[in-house]
Amino acid sequence: MSAVATPAASPTTRTRGAGPRQGASLAHEVLEALATVMDPELDEPITGLGFVRSVALHPAGVTVHLRLPTSFCSPNFAYLMVSDAQDALRRVRGIGRVTVLLDDHHDSDKINAGIAADAGYLGTFGAEAEVGLDELRRTFQRKAHTAAMERCVMAALTAGSVRVEDLGRLTLADLPAGRTKEALLRRRTDIGLGVAPGERVLVDDHGEAVPDEELPLRLRLATSVRISIEGNAHFCRGLLATRYAGGDETAITTEITEITEITDTTSPTSTTRTTSTAPSVSHPRATRRPKLDPKD
Repeated sequence: MSAVATPAASPTTRTRGAGPRQGASLAHEVLEALATVMDPELDEPITGLGFVRSVALHPAGVTVHLRLPTSFCSPNFAYLMVSDAQDALRRVRGIGRVTVLLDDHHDSDKINAGIAADAGYLGTFGAEAEVGLDELRRTFQRKAHTAAMERCVMAALTAGSVRVEDLGRLTLADLPAGRTKEALLRRRTDIGLGVAPGERVLVDDHGEAVPDEELPLRLRLATSVRISIEGNAHFCRGLLATRYAGGDETAITTEITEITEITDTTSPTSTTRTTSTAPSVSHPRATRRPKLDPKD
């Protein structure tokens, strides 16, 4: 399916101080907002994965185009990202009208129409929706928590601060401060688990402590989840680069355009001139991280 074209800005006159904000500061806030949107399966920001194809600031608001590694990526995941991106952008002060479009996906038309109409997940997919959006999101939040938990536990074991037989008594207070712990706390919050210092680290999805005899198996399963998530992220980066940049991951960029409409008041008949600047944000191949580092 061909990419959905960015709608042209409407030829309206802007007066000073009126309408949505413009400029570099707004562009920065837009990118920051998009950086809070996670791929639900890969547990990484869509900005870091290169899924944000373009950002166009215009007098009416902002238009964002998203892209995915293949045209057949799960429509459930695709809808989640587009919907979350729209929600994140709507929280940006003074942004104006928000339009988020998914390009080059076999369900682009359906998803884009549903998002534009605020039809919701079930309203967009109808009978095709096997589960509700909240349950789908919860499934991947639980996987993200499992992976974050495993990183913390393995870091503690590697550092020698805890023995395998004592893992069942490991608490959040025992974990050193840092990105690994911060990531775990975020994931626990996402699924409604406590973050008090005395909370056990190794717990199930409901916050129940894992029995000692089950710890080795649970840890192996958690490791497999973490490896799966990280491996899929690496695979998707490669597919995206192959699809859009001839295989060069360093060539994946986000185009940022600002369109400013200026009314020529010196002309007998008012005309509108559109100026555009188009810097881009690159997404270079990520430096290989140590095994135990959290996702951003």
